[in-house]
Amino acid sequence: MTSILKLLVATSTISVAALGANPAFAADLGTDAGTSIKNDVSVAYSVGGTSQTAKTDSDTFVVDRKVNLIVAKSDSVNSSVAPNALQQAVTYTVSNQTNDTIDVLLTSEQLGSDDFDLVGVITYYLDNGTTAGVLDAGDTLITYIDNLAEDSSVTVHAVANIPGGAVTGDLADLVLIGQAAAHGGAGLPSTGAGIKGAAYLNSAGDADDAATVQNVFDDAGGSGTGDGAGDGYHSATDTYEVAAADITVTKTSNVLWDPINGNTNPKAIPGAIVEYCIAVANAAGGAAATGVAISDTIPANLVYYSTLAAGPATVPSVIGVVTEGTVSGSVCNADGTGTGTLAAGVVSGNLGTVASGTTETLIFRATVE
Repeated sequence: MTSILKLLVATSTISVAALGANPAFAADLGTDAGTSIKNDVSVAYSVGGTSQTAKTDSDTFVVDRKVNLIVAKSDSVNSSVAPNALQQAVTYTVSNQTNDTIDVLLTSEQLGSDDFDLVGVITYYLDNGTTAGVLDAGDTLITYIDNLAEDSSVTVHAVANIPGGAVTGDLADLVLIGQAAAHGGAGLPSTGAGIKGAAYLNSAGDADDAATVQNVFDDAGGSGTGDGAGDGYHSATDTYEVAAADITVTKTSNVLWDPINGNTNPKAIPGAIVEYCIAVANAAGGAAATGVAISDTIPANLVYYSTLAAGPATVPSVIGVVTEGTVSGSVCNADGTGTGTLAAGVVSGNLGTVASGTTETLIFRATVE
């Protein structure tokens, strides 16, 4: 009886081939999608003490794509806007947590549970301008995010117009929706130029194909309607909050002097000097009113007081047009620091900015004809 001793020794090696210039392994996201992994095996053996030719075989598969993107509101506060304001932005961060470079298709949704709807076409800007995180003239108008590298993120502004009927405290929610798509070709998020790829299809229900890069969706559910986990989308909500200026204008007159009684219980008789005060009040809780300008036409039977009158004491001084004064209760104070003008019978003056909860005035004097 012949005894045959077979010694089988198996060794295996794995070689990882990278695609293009991308690393085969991203620090946080694992091996890149499309990486080919080849496993070679060699079996050595002997027959009757004589070494035989080793038997070899190999197995190759490509790494599949784990698709995950994250859309998030970029800050913790609402975006303050005014009624009728144009090109107002809310800002989001879009992150690629896929083991591959992707395009991100952008859409948006307005929710019905807020106070008002935005108007006009909603547009999107890549935040690559002068001031990071702020919409400015240097930002790039886009319709999608091009070639967003794995484990990287960009900031995107969604821009819309505010209707005129909105009041202080009104809220409008805007949902930014991102959808993962194949990167369509050359281009970078920093330029916004390139070729828009097609949205990925989920391969979760398909049998594994070792030779094909298949997609497994790993995104979480978002705040958009119907945005569930594992659907290739992600979404987040940012909010516009209206801060309107609630302006009230009050015009009052006060007889300072007349040519018979002087300043003792003066009456509005011909020759009397009348002081007008125009008070602009901005209610508390709203926005500052900027560029506040007053224009007042002097009516018939009055003439602008520019020359010191003659008569019983005490004759009021000539003050011109005084702006930026204050009030105490309903009384206008003579403490303005700005000046206005008179032209063609019209008194004008700029108050500049009237802050929320404050009042500023314009004062001038006229003589009764």
